[in-house]
Amino acid sequence: MRAMIIDDSRAMRSILRRIVTDLDFETSEAEHGQAALDQMRAGVVPDVCLVDWNMPVMDGYTFITEVRANPEWRDVTLMMVTTESEQRQIVRALAAGAHEYVIKPFTPDAIVDKLSLLGLVPA
Repeated sequence: MRAMIIDDSRAMRSILRRIVTDLDFETSEAEHGQAALDQMRAGVVPDVCLVDWNMPVMDGYTFITEVRANPEWRDVTLMMVTTESEQRQIVRALAAGAHEYVIKPFTPDAIVDKLSLLGLVPA
């Protein structure tokens, strides 16, 4: 399984990378949505993307809408991992095509639980 971690914070990418590599995911990283789209267009298509909302160049919401607009990527699981905690934002992300939503700060178990819920890791 391959996970792409999309966050403008190097520290957050490192934390998430540690969590998912412990679950035997191969990882790739991007510091904003446009860089992630560029990787996907180049053939690095992950099973799951862990996506921050607030990033320069292209935010996570726009990234999700772009991924969902491409039929070739319909099987990519999208999980928001963000500080955006307003119900309105959560509903908006899920309506755009995100499968799950984790609010920062989070525990490693919260990430594992969501990946398990999505069927990406054993329960």
